[in-house]
Amino acid sequence: MNILSTLSNLQNQFFNLMRIAIFIVMVWIGGLKVFQYEADGIVPFVANSPLMSFFYNNPSEYKDHKNKEGEVVEENIKWHNDNGTYIFSYILGTVIIIIGLLTLFGIFNVRLGLVGGILTAGMALVTLTFLITTPETWVPDLGSSTHGFPYLSGAGRLVIKDVIMMAGGLLCASDCAKRIITQRN
Repeated sequence: MNILSTLSNLQNQFFNLMRIAIFIVMVWIGGLKVFQYEADGIVPFVANSPLMSFFYNNPSEYKDHKNKEGEVVEENIKWHNDNGTYIFSYILGTVIIIIGLLTLFGIFNVRLGLVGGILTAGMALVTLTFLITTPETWVPDLGSSTHGFPYLSGAGRLVIKDVIMMAGGLLCASDCAKRIITQRN
């Protein structure tokens, strides 16, 4: 019973730990968006998304200009510059960092934290749509019987983890909502 009581008493601290965890992930991932390899890596997701492909100038051509992580192919980099890949990635990274900060600020300011939690959940929901829109999230048919649904590729395994981010954002938002209601009473 002592362990149960301790866990129960620490619930508020666990909400703060979730806020810190979301902040770390968002700042790290958002910060990486300024690097060429990360910007190149999100291209299949954005190019195939009906919600986001309009951010690129030539989304349908991305397969001809893919760079492997760490690869520097000047012709591809020029295409990505012309496509808007890097500018979009910088803006997206900034937005992700802001969402992480807003979620973290929920420790001190319930209204900012509420917004951050809702935005975290919303961003995760958009990311999860990539499982439907991006062919690269599934193991391709290269001769094995293990391809397509439910076999997630590396990209798919990266995306599916956003279920946790969505849940964490909703937990943080609900905690802030509860605190706002308590403050008003």
